[in-house]
Amino acid sequence: MNRTPNRKSQFVVSCRRLMRNRLAVLGLAIILMILLIAILSPSLGLQDPLRQDFRVINRGPSTEHLFGTDQMGRDIFSRVLYGAQITLGISSLAVLMGFSIGTLIGMIGGYYGRKIDGIVGYLTDVLLAFPGLLLAIAVVAAIGPGITGVIVATGFSSIPQFIRMTRGIVLSEKEKDYVTAARAIGESSSAIMGRYILPNCIPALVVLLTMRMGVIILIAAGLSFLGLGAQPPLPEWGAMLSEGREYLVTAPHISILPGIAIMILVLAFNLLGDGLRDALDPRMKL
Repeated sequence: MNRTPNRKSQFVVSCRRLMRNRLAVLGLAIILMILLIAILSPSLGLQDPLRQDFRVINRGPSTEHLFGTDQMGRDIFSRVLYGAQITLGISSLAVLMGFSIGTLIGMIGGYYGRKIDGIVGYLTDVLLAFPGLLLAIAVVAAIGPGITGVIVATGFSSIPQFIRMTRGIVLSEKEKDYVTAARAIGESSSAIMGRYILPNCIPALVVLLTMRMGVIILIAAGLSFLGLGAQPPLPEWGAMLSEGREYLVTAPHISILPGIAIMILVLAFNLLGDGLRDALDPRMKL
């Protein structure tokens, strides 16, 4: 029997649930708006985010510079908008890295069980024992600072969360009748995991992926704030916070405005993640 119509109907129902959640819709709208700004920022006619003008150092917001200027006379408005590219690029690549590697390892460990699952579970527990930021600092210190280091470090810190989530779902799903029936008709283990079990893991993994985006944005900003992430003069929001901390009294806008941008984007992903969790939960009533 073809199950495609049923899956389509479930998708439609989940979308309707999501659209009823005003906070989730607000989060989605903010994310799409920031994504659009990040894509279109080179063609918006903004000032060069790297251009220095020492005649307007530490100026407050004005008609010429909407967010003011920093300690080098650079336009903060253009730097914040261009910084959206870097922030979203880092977080997207990092969460995809954690998702792909963590899901694969969790699937293998949960499906095969025994010694393999024991090793996967032990390593996951060890990684989860370290706070995410501390684990990311250790990784980026080993491979060197920079955007590549931040992507690898934040992606690596997300792997154990995806392993734990996938492993738990697979341990539950592999004992169900549809998996037993697939084995009975001669389906291979890889086919059972890819065609039957993985689709049932996707809803929970999508929610985790969305929530991890906010966490990774904070970790990446923290690494850049400590000088381990994007290096000046790149307009990355965490690096901008770090550059402005010496001027919190005389020119607080240098740090406050990038900080507000980080707060809004993280809040948007959290709102969307909460809405997706409710919309994709089959126990929620229509």
